[in-house]
Amino acid sequence: MKTRGVALAMFVVSIAGALHGQFDNPPSNWRQPVEPFRIVGNLYYVGSADLTSYLFVTPKGNILLDAGIPENVPMVKANVEKLGFHFNDIKILLNSHAHFDHAGGLAEIKKLTGAKFVASAGDVPELARGGRDDFAFGNRYNYPPVKADRIIADGGKVELGGTILTAHITPGHTRGCTTWTTEISDGSKTYHIVFVCSVSFPGYKLVHNPKNPNLVAQYQHAFKVLRSLPCDIFLASHGSFFGLSDKIAELKKNPSSNPFINPQEYKQFLDQAEAAFEQEVKKEKQAGR
Repeated sequence: MKTRGVALAMFVVSIAGALHGQFDNPPSNWRQPVEPFRIVGNLYYVGSADLTSYLFVTPKGNILLDAGIPENVPMVKANVEKLGFHFNDIKILLNSHAHFDHAGGLAEIKKLTGAKFVASAGDVPELARGGRDDFAFGNRYNYPPVKADRIIADGGKVELGGTILTAHITPGHTRGCTTWTTEISDGSKTYHIVFVCSVSFPGYKLVHNPKNPNLVAQYQHAFKVLRSLPCDIFLASHGSFFGLSDKIAELKKNPSSNPFINPQEYKQFLDQAEAAFEQEVKKEKQAGR
């Protein structure tokens, strides 16, 4: 398990690493394959080394959360099938937020599977525009547009085959940034799982942003919501946020111990993330931005 210092360093890099540069020259781990695996219960990992995609398997069909970039669709499909499931059994598509690296492949997966796409009101317009007119990036990072079949509100639920996911709107990173939660049973235990959208602010003008004047308040609300959520297993839109590569390595070394079950890690992440946010706000205010 990576240390608190390493976790903070990785998180700061994710913030200060300028998403602009990442999209123009994406890091190799965005497309780097990893062997798909079961996280806990009916929840499986089918994404790349850093762009996460989660598969919930139910008797009534499956749910997929996030699709990565468009180029990752064949990888996600192959990962689902490596696990012994049918790609066409995906009945519901969910999204954490309307950025290229998480929503880019949704249109293609929707087309291939016929799945119904569920998204938040705050992100639906940008998803339908394919990332155009983003408040932070303008028209710089586009992707195939995808239209929602259902708009979900804060506290809304998605249910399929006994699996229930709840949407928590945690705006800031995008207007409709959606953190999903669920409870999954494994053996005699039931775990609270939180899929954090994102609280990073890559290159954002936080204070007095003319295109999003309430941006600071949105992030503050997001942190308040996130801190209210019970969490045994912390997951997120980027593997680097929760040490995915280290956890995969640990799981291979000791399959009988699940490194994803770590209630303290979620609080540590939020403490580090909020401290970085507050530091940036203070910096901008002092600079008179």
